Amino acid sequence: MESAPPPSDPAPPAAAPRMTDLERLRHSAAHVMATAIAKLWPDAQFAAGPPVEDGFYYDVELGHRISPADFDKIEAEMKAVVKTNQPFERIVVSRAEALALAQKGRLAALGERALPSRYKLDILQGILEGETITLYRNGDFLDLCAGPHTMRTGNVKAFKLTAVASAYYKGDEANPQLQRIYGTAFPNKTELEAHFVMLEEAKKRDHRRLGAEMGLFAMDPEYTGPGLPLWLPKGAAILEELEKLAKETEFVAGYVRVKTPHLAREKMYTTSGHLPYYAESMFPPMEIREERRRTSDVGDAKENPASSSDRYFLKAMNCPHHHRIFAAAPRSYRDLPLRLAEYGCCYRYEQSGELFGLMRVRSMNMNDAHIYCAPDQFAAEFNAVNAMYLKYFEIFGFTKYRMRFSTSAPEGMGRKYVDEPALWKQTEDMVRRVLQESSIQYVEVPDEAAFYGPKIDVQVWSAIGREFTLATNQVDFAVPKRFGLVYRDRDNADKTPLCIHRAPLGTHERFIGFLIEHYAGNFPLWLAPDQVRVLPVTDAQLSYAQALVAELRAAQVRAEMEFSNDKLQGRIQRAEAARVHTIFVVGAKEQASGAVALRVHGKGQQGVKPRAEAIAEILAAIRNRSR
Repeated sequence: MESAPPPSDPAPPAAAPRMTDLERLRHSAAHVMATAIAKLWPDAQFAAGPPVEDGFYYDVELGHRISPADFDKIEAEMKAVVKTNQPFERIVVSRAEALALAQKGRLAALGERALPSRYKLDILQGILEGETITLYRNGDFLDLCAGPHTMRTGNVKAFKLTAVASAYYKGDEANPQLQRIYGTAFPNKTELEAHFVMLEEAKKRDHRRLGAEMGLFAMDPEYTGPGLPLWLPKGAAILEELEKLAKETEFVAGYVRVKTPHLAREKMYTTSGHLPYYAESMFPPMEIREERRRTSDVGDAKENPASSSDRYFLKAMNCPHHHRIFAAAPRSYRDLPLRLAEYGCCYRYEQSGELFGLMRVRSMNMNDAHIYCAPDQFAAEFNAVNAMYLKYFEIFGFTKYRMRFSTSAPEGMGRKYVDEPALWKQTEDMVRRVLQESSIQYVEVPDEAAFYGPKIDVQVWSAIGREFTLATNQVDFAVPKRFGLVYRDRDNADKTPLCIHRAPLGTHERFIGFLIEHYAGNFPLWLAPDQVRVLPVTDAQLSYAQALVAELRAAQVRAEMEFSNDKLQGRIQRAEAARVHTIFVVGAKEQASGAVALRVHGKGQQGVKPRAEAIAEILAAIRNRSR
């Protein structure tokens, strides 16, 4: 067996990325899989192999085209690696040693090869000077890796390969296209089997399939462009219901509504700091030539042939615009807290390989808001935001949730985070105290904060147990200062306000995608695209049915009538297949008695009710947003 390169860096090694026990297990499984692939195809060139939400993957360049038909063979080799129970050995090396090994093709391989480990060479170029470089070895397999891993390959007890896809290296279409082999791993076979049962149910609930089936949204990459959803009438109905909910909730909570443009000058985003931090996630700038005008002595504007270029960006976030609204008028401590809310559309240039239905898009609607407050108001405001989350959880029926509190890390100051260590500590302590005092379930995660302050990601679990990041709640102590935002305090001194960024429903595209899967398309009445369908038995009930529809629509209920020569049972089946929430069947008896035969999707017949009573129940259920 080859001897390990000796450590040459006397400094203590940098801490490995923080991972949960499950992530550590899956990261180890990725290395076990790479070991197996290297045994089967020694010419494999590996790129990255991280744990992900539901498992792990490894990107590989290989002459052989891997397909699901190869999975049994790869898994057999993986089982052999697991059975030998190889220890995962962490090795600290110098940059020169790592580069030498990569040139010999030794990294992500079982031995030296004729060709260099090309992707590992590229990854090495991205490691900053002074950072500790580590390798991990199990058996003969040696890889460039920051870790961490389990103690031994024998800990990887329950795993399965799940898919293979194409992926551009680093998500960039200009780079080579690699094969991405996906898998998953769990501590035991029971959890692994339960996971695949959940996946089967998830396939039935896939928001892309149900969205097309129910006519909610469409994607048109050829004309509209990738990641830019078109909301069809039924999907737009859901979008508008969420907007209505957000507006009503925020009005009661003392928010005031604002509206901002879809684009702004480059100066907006350089001042906020989003450029250059966020440049890769923003659409490219638009160069606009603006004619200058000069004013004569008597005040008449005259054309000046001189012109200048200016750069505009599509709005990727609302916060800088809201900061300018705060700055538009003098502010006093009496104006605080000032809660500015906007139901607006933002645009982000997500990489094409990361676009996924409504979950990752390039245009997004969000009920965004920014709360400007004094430090002594922070706890009450932050608590009120969390209370709003809890109210939404109750409305939508989310019973399992958790707050993920992301903080900074000292080594990221001035590079990844605004270089204000004292303010970081102060605001992180404030957030932590509010969470503890309100008894909200949370987990603290270091080194994942926003660049301008600590944040909370709201994690919820769907009806089938899938975890989902619903929204974020961020504290900003830095950007208001960049814009020179001040208020006049009681002591007649100018102070910079704290800013709380919050969007309890996140982006509505992503949230609707989650709701489609959570409800399996069977939305509660208030949210259902098709709330009521009236089915007259014969043409003799047409006038009565039309009057029912008119009365419901006058009360803002999404109601329609369907009548055709088809038998009644066929029309009922069509309505059930379309997931119409409530069906009113009206025959001669119902017409004569001023009643309806009521049927609810998923619950079947509910009996005959007087027309006024049935409509009153519909209106009450919508008004109360009952499930």
